[in-house]
Amino acid sequence: MPLFNSAKPIIRRKQHALDFQDRQGLLKLRLQISNKTLFQNIYTRIDQVFMVWGLITAVIFFTAQFAPIDWVTQATFWSILTVVGTAGMTMLTHFWVKVERLRWVLYAWIILMLGGVAITNFGIYCGSGTVLMHLCHLWLGLSAMGYFCTGIGLRSRAFIVSGLFHILGIAILPFCLGWQFLATGLLMSANLLMFAETQWDMRPPIDNYSILTEEQKEFNREQYLIRQAESG
Repeated sequence: MPLFNSAKPIIRRKQHALDFQDRQGLLKLRLQISNKTLFQNIYTRIDQVFMVWGLITAVIFFTAQFAPIDWVTQATFWSILTVVGTAGMTMLTHFWVKVERLRWVLYAWIILMLGGVAITNFGIYCGSGTVLMHLCHLWLGLSAMGYFCTGIGLRSRAFIVSGLFHILGIAILPFCLGWQFLATGLLMSANLLMFAETQWDMRPPIDNYSILTEEQKEFNREQYLIRQAESG
């Protein structure tokens, strides 16, 4: 079986025929004025994770760029936000990764995020110039590794490309002069929000969802056929 399914677009409009595990905690947003719908979309728990991390990333890096706050205070602030985001990610994705047999991907992200916090705090609290000068490189690199793991686990070209995009971000940081935190925040946040708003490619459904009931498995098979028909 090929690692990636090249027959599917890398990203496309969101699909609405969702599997059982994707429908848990589904969030529906609709902005309407009178009888005119201005915005409407659905967000699975995975999408919600992207939205939460997009917001956290923007707050952290924009604060670092613009706020006149000392580094120690920011490190404490960043640590709390990152731990909260990691805990939220774990709670939101726990059921989905169990069903999809992708717990190792979640564990990889947890290790990367908490490891990043530890290195960042070491650099700030211990006054390591090397770490302080490369904080943006550090977080872009950790994010790239996380996206590579996700791409391999989901067999998704979209996440592999995202990882490469973050590596490219590291390469262009020297050209951003005094705006590295802003550039890093924009790149990471925009990437996360893109994933939240679109449907990305991934492997076909696995043969046997061991923790689902027979009714839930049958529901997933029916949803898969609907998606196949809609995609032509």
